[in-house]
Amino acid sequence: MHVLKPLAVALGLALAAGAAHAADSTLVGFAMLPANTFSDGPTSGQFANGAFGNPLPLIGQQPVQGFSGVLDGPVAGTYRVMSDNGFGAKTNSADTLLRMYALRPDFRTATGGTGTVTAVDHTTGAALSGFTAASRITLSDPDGKLGFPIVAASTHYYDNAANPLVDPAIKTGRLLTGADLDVESVRQDRNGNLWFGDEFGPFLVKTDATGKVLRSEIPLPGVQSPQNPYLGSGTANLPRSGGFEGMALNKSGDKLYTLLEGTVTGDAAKSLRINEFDIATEQYTGTSFMYQLDPSGVAIGDMTAVSDHTFLVIERNNGTGTSGTPYKKIYLADTSELVGGYVKKTELVDLMNIADPDDLNGDGSTTFTFPFVTIEDVLVVDANTLLVLNDNNYPGGGGRGLFSDNNEMLLVRLANPVPEPSTYALMAGGLALLGGMARRRAKRR
Repeated sequence: MHVLKPLAVALGLALAAGAAHAADSTLVGFAMLPANTFSDGPTSGQFANGAFGNPLPLIGQQPVQGFSGVLDGPVAGTYRVMSDNGFGAKTNSADTLLRMYALRPDFRTATGGTGTVTAVDHTTGAALSGFTAASRITLSDPDGKLGFPIVAASTHYYDNAANPLVDPAIKTGRLLTGADLDVESVRQDRNGNLWFGDEFGPFLVKTDATGKVLRSEIPLPGVQSPQNPYLGSGTANLPRSGGFEGMALNKSGDKLYTLLEGTVTGDAAKSLRINEFDIATEQYTGTSFMYQLDPSGVAIGDMTAVSDHTFLVIERNNGTGTSGTPYKKIYLADTSELVGGYVKKTELVDLMNIADPDDLNGDGSTTFTFPFVTIEDVLVVDANTLLVLNDNNYPGGGGRGLFSDNNEMLLVRLANPVPEPSTYALMAGGLALLGGMARRRAKRR
């Protein structure tokens, strides 16, 4: 009896994962961080344009802004989020620092919650009054590990005497900026070190838990972006901003799987490379897979592991609530099974069609949509629930209206659970048990 009950559950979960119907997903938690949320730091936005009534530069401030990566936080109910590289380009983000913040969403649910997001201590999770120094880490290269010149090594921003002097704090701490790296994904290994996926190289960058770079950047063999600082040694074969948008750490904790956002020259249209990286040796293993975008998709937003061979992948187009027809979906990708040479995909969530019976975001509708250009964060909360966040591309907007987009955080209950690693093991054992029982019954006949 005690064996058959979990076995039945495991089999049910596994079968359900392959037949999940995205439209039946339900919004069970909603929280929002206003677009104009800032932290102290060097003046930012000196080379960017304001939008929707939000003037730049931000004197003595850094935008907490859009999130391109999310990890579990220091205590339950908190998360660590990685800000995007700045104001959207290498050419306008040299005064924007690469940071991770810790925060706590008080999700609005059917039974309560304010729907607000507050800062917490990056190490302890204790509540803070704002996004102060205690709430964050800032990426830095004090030991000069990176092999290319960084903004902190310059006298003037972009080495142009007509531009302002590089802020003393950036120079003294050799802090990294959005003109040095475009970090779009982050994972923490079992030793506590952080691995960042960058789009400019594309590079992998290893830091300690405080954000200090520990070794030189690691390129993806045979692939170079137009923004690669070493482009003189080769030819770009990747579109601009086509680097490591997604990166997953498998459940065993020994491998990273990098997913390009753009198609490498010569590969089939809308095909994206997944490359396996061994954390112990700090080298690519040579194992790779191909991921095929949906015909409606133009890019991926994130990739996170469910098991050693299954991953959640966000796909999107450039449509928003005010422009075009938004396509935003989450798929379950399985590298252990190929279909036509590509990893098998199963749609899990249509982010433009989520049931919202309690109208948690207060828009008057019982169907929730997530119509932002870039949705770049997904995290498995449990087998039934996903955390999903957008990158608001501050001060850009147009997702829900002609104003700067807020950062929204969702808890989405899946129509059918995503099997966790223990479920796969249980399922395998259960299948073996069922096989043995069937063989015994056949012998009795």
